[in-house]
Parts: sequence; structure tokens; C-alpha cells
Amino acid sequence: MYTRRTLLLGTGALLAAGTGARAEPIMTDEGYYREPWFIESFLDLRDDVAAARERGKHFALIWELRGCPYCRETHLVNFARPDIAAFVSNKFDMLELNILGSRKVTDFDGEELTEKQLAGKYAVRFTPTIQFFEGTADNLKQKPASEREVIRIPGYLRPDDFLDVFRYVAQKGDSNQTFRDFLKSERS
Repeated sequence: MYTRRTLLLGTGALLAAGTGARAEPIMTDEGYYREPWFIESFLDLRDDVAAARERGKHFALIWELRGCPYCRETHLVNFARPDIAAFVSNKFDMLELNILGSRKVTDFDGEELTEKQLAGKYAVRFTPTIQFFEGTADNLKQKPASEREVIRIPGYLRPDDFLDVFRYVAQKGDSNQTFRDFLKSERS
């Protein structure tokens, strides 16, 4: 069944995959960059995590802010690398939120908050911050907000380290392997 979301996701994926050429990030009306393969959302995280699972993907939130130089670097350096853009767009549904935004977002537990209030609830203090969530909305709502994410990227990471975090989340599954152990096993 085609929905507005699947049509928009499909368009972004085609732009990203296309001929191997990079689909350039878009400058939004809010003044920050957005990758064409980021998901369009009705801002209900319960639906977004369910849609990601249905598509065999992981779900992540990326928090940004107008004028943030490290947000810009994330898009123009990290996501500019074809290996990173391809890996992330193929394995993750990413939703972009504004750390100071006023749009209403429904959290996994059904609470409706502004983007700014949601950032406060999850103690997001820096941009860019990427939070990774696994499981179902029912599973996530049972946990306190501080225990819902698998891992987060709090600020800018160099491209190779950035990709390592995404690879960790994609390979982690239900294991209890820590990120440190993952890196040791990958680099040995």
C-alpha cells in the first residue's frame, strides 16, 4: 500500500541511490540542512519506529539547530561520503528535529510535546545529536526516557567514527555488546 510517507521515502531513496551521484542536502526554511532521504513524518514517534521496523530499518532522531556549524559539517562532510550516505540511508529511518523547535511531537509513551520540550525530556543539549532507538513503541514506552535509546552521538564525530556508531547499531541486534567491545572486535 502506498502512503504519502512511502512515496516520499521512495523519492529520497531514489535520489540517494540513483546513479551513484550524491543527492545534495537541502537547506530548509528553518535554516538547517536536510538530507533528501530523511523521513517525512507526522511527528508521532510511535508510528515512525513501527514504520522503520516494517521496512527492516533502525530508527534514529537527529537534532539540529539553525546556524550550527557542526550540523553543517555532518551534512557537508560526513553525509557527503558515499559510503556513509549509502549505509545510513539503506539501514536507518532518520527523523530530523529542531532542538528549539515548536512543532508538536508525540513521544513513544503518547505524550505530546514541542520539539524543544522533547529535547529536554531526553536531555539533548548539543547539536547535532543523534539518538538511536530499537524495539517497538510499546516496548519503549515501558522504559524511562533516559533508558530508551541504544546509544547517542552527542555532537560532531569525524566521518569514520560517525560510521562506526551506525555500524554498531545496525549489527547490535539484541546483543548486550557495548560500543567499546564492538570497536575492539572490529579493529582486531
